[in-house]
Order: sequence, then structure tokens, then C-alpha cells
Amino acid sequence: MFQTVGHDIIEYYSQCLDVPLYRQAITGNSANQNLEYSPTDNDEIEDLFLLLSNIKQQHPEIEGVSCGAILSHYQRTRVENVCERLGLTSLTYLWQRGQDELMREMCVAQMDARIIKVAAIGL
Repeated sequence: MFQTVGHDIIEYYSQCLDVPLYRQAITGNSANQNLEYSPTDNDEIEDLFLLLSNIKQQHPEIEGVSCGAILSHYQRTRVENVCERLGLTSLTYLWQRGQDELMREMCVAQMDARIIKVAAIGL
């Protein structure tokens, strides 16, 4: 579920935005591939749970987590599961938005973007 392309430059985002960066080693794999997620030993989502648990302990004022899922039910439900267990709100503002509409909004905002990876369902 996690994106690894460009992971070696993520610290630069932290520096440019002047925000802290928190990392957690991914020791699990996608052990639970069901559409609906429930906590599963050795699943990569439990690594996300550990990371967000630690962040919440350090920053109890945090109330939510943003998820960029547009059409991935798999991704959205996993973030929602972790948020529910931690008492956080899952923010999925892009969920099921029309692709044409999103592209127009990005153009209007003059977003300067680079495609670094393309993937498709089932790959």
C-alpha cells in the first residue's frame, strides 16, 4: 500500500515546509488483502498504526489524518481503520472526486507536478 518511489528525498519536503518528519520502518507486508481491513499480525498497516500511535503520544493535539485516496477503497479503509482505533478523524477530501474535475482544479491552481510512478489495478 505504501509508495516507495522518491522516499529518499522525503526529508527535503520536511525542510522546505518546516514541519517535522516522522518515520517508521515497514516490517510487515500486505498480509491482509481483504477489501475490508481488520488488525492483522505482520501486516504493513500495523506499522502505520505504530507510527501514528507514537505521533499522537508526542502531539496529543492532533485530531486527524489526511489520506489522498481517490478511488482506492483498499487504501481508504485501511487509513480509516487505523484512525478509528486511535480516535482520529480520517480526512479523505479527494474520495471519489471526478478525475476530470481534479485535473481542471490542478490546472487552475497552476500546480507544477511531476509524474514519478504510474500503476494500475492489479499490479
